[in-house]
Amino acid sequence: MLASKKICLKLRDREDLDFFVDFWNNLEYYGKYESIMPQMTKTEAEKQLENPSKTAYFIIQKKKSGKKIGLIAHFGELEGSITVGYAIMPSEQGKDYGTEALQLMVDYLFLAKEIRRIQANTDPENKASQRILEKVGFVREGLRHKSSFVQGDWRDTVAYAILREEWKEPKILKT
Repeated sequence: MLASKKICLKLRDREDLDFFVDFWNNLEYYGKYESIMPQMTKTEAEKQLENPSKTAYFIIQKKKSGKKIGLIAHFGELEGSITVGYAIMPSEQGKDYGTEALQLMVDYLFLAKEIRRIQANTDPENKASQRILEKVGFVREGLRHKSSFVQGDWRDTVAYAILREEWKEPKILKT
């Protein structure tokens, strides 16, 4: 388990299946900027645990209460690069949980993996996600035209990344 001041990141396991499936299937949690994920059953989520893919899902939970409030994942490790994605329940947004979760994930990935960059994509209108990425040290790299299918329409995405040399040392794991 990874911990910061307000939150913990816990690798998804069997005890998280109900939360994971409910979160995954709730369109409000991913917001208007994400593509619609195919619905997932508890049986399908169990099969994922038995046959893990290259995506590692972590549950974001409040440190004091243990309340589960979101998901963060890393995936697509290729040629020294890895992609991250995250979502926080709407009722818990705006409280720096996303920033702490992303900082924990960045620290963990640069400490645990031989990668040179971590990347993320967001909708150009998703200013909250862009603020989180920039607070953690990600740099806006550019716009990818019509690269994401969201709510029946092809939309642009903004590409962000942080390089190992820009990160330098852990920000949260040091505390």
